[in-house]
Amino acid sequence: MDRLTSLAVFGRVVEGGGFSAAARRLNMSVTMVSKHVQALEDRLGARLLNRTTRKVSLTEIGQAYYERSSQILAELEEADRVASALHATPRGQLRLHIAGHISTFMAPVLREYLTLYPAVTVDLTAGDRMVDLIEDGYDLAIRVTPPPDSGLIVRRLTAWRHVLTCAPAYLDTHPTPVRLSDLAHHNCLRYAFYPYGDEWRFETSEGKTASVKVAGNMVSNSAALLRALTLDGGGVFLAPMFLVGQDLETGSLVRLLPEHRPVEFAINAIYPHRRHLSTKVRSFLDLLAERFTEHRRWIDAVATKT
Repeated sequence: MDRLTSLAVFGRVVEGGGFSAAARRLNMSVTMVSKHVQALEDRLGARLLNRTTRKVSLTEIGQAYYERSSQILAELEEADRVASALHATPRGQLRLHIAGHISTFMAPVLREYLTLYPAVTVDLTAGDRMVDLIEDGYDLAIRVTPPPDSGLIVRRLTAWRHVLTCAPAYLDTHPTPVRLSDLAHHNCLRYAFYPYGDEWRFETSEGKTASVKVAGNMVSNSAALLRALTLDGGGVFLAPMFLVGQDLETGSLVRLLPEHRPVEFAINAIYPHRRHLSTKVRSFLDLLAERFTEHRRWIDAVATKT
């Protein structure tokens, strides 16, 4: 029998003055109440209660056992209350790993979250390598490329696309590409973790898939570095729209081959477990989903302007 249940039953027998009273209070049969008490006595090898036809009373051992077990049960109830309070209100440290080139967008979300939940602290690492969430102790990762197959939970936050772009200065010394195949003759700045490597993939205006093999003088795992090189006229960049949207709005960058849309990806929140998700993680996920929806509307608005 479950030992904690037996302790609780024993306490009710003592407090109610008998097996029948305990049975009524616990909505349990008298026989089952008796079995729980008997299980404790068998475990201890000592009698806890003196039983008569009219009442029960504690033995000396039973008195000592009742006092200590009552204290243990009270402490367990307090532990449950503390755990419930902690779960109800986000608090503690939230460990995050995010893709480096969404750091700028994440900053206002984190500021809002920490204002809403001042009992939470955040330990954030930015990088483009997919980490082992469990082994490295992260609560959550935010990724912009598909995660590897695993048992992790993936929550889609928003869809997004790249945009093919370069600086006006680049076009001063290079012909404007008019066909997808022209990209093979341009200096293409390549992101090291692009899922399809040197094969840039697009969707045509007819909804078909097209691709082109590209090359160039720079490969990097830093999208921010590639953006800087692109702004300086260094080449053609298949850039995340959320990274260069403002550059397109201001004219610092121009869009190339708009009739070809880069294939769609998703920004995903990735975490180890769905069950018993802590309040600090769940509340951050909900805020992220809300803000990424707003961000998607901004991305779509920029895309239709350029």
